[in-house]
Amino acid sequence: MPLKIFCRVLGLVLCSNALIVYFASHSIRTIVVTTLACSLLLQLAYFASVLFLIWRSSCASRAGQRAEHFGSCKEVGSEPPDLDEVTNESADLLQRDQMRAISLLLP
Repeated sequence: MPLKIFCRVLGLVLCSNALIVYFASHSIRTIVVTTLACSLLLQLAYFASVLFLIWRSSCASRAGQRAEHFGSCKEVGSEPPDLDEVTNESADLLQRDQMRAISLLLP
């Protein structure tokens, strides 16, 4: 966001805050205090959002570095299981579960 638009939006928020407080309290002192408090809260929110964005980008870069590290490592001595063995085991488990369900239904 360009600085010019940011300053306009900030001024609009602070002026609308001052007008709302004036119509509610009719006190100049209250207007000044609440407008300063509003500007302080806006600055704190901006600072917190910048810190959050920095934290999020550093987490993403660390995750990318970990992925590169694990991608470059090779596992020694382990091979993936055969696909036929995996499907046979899952079919056996499914059949066993079906038999248990049927046995529960029988008196």
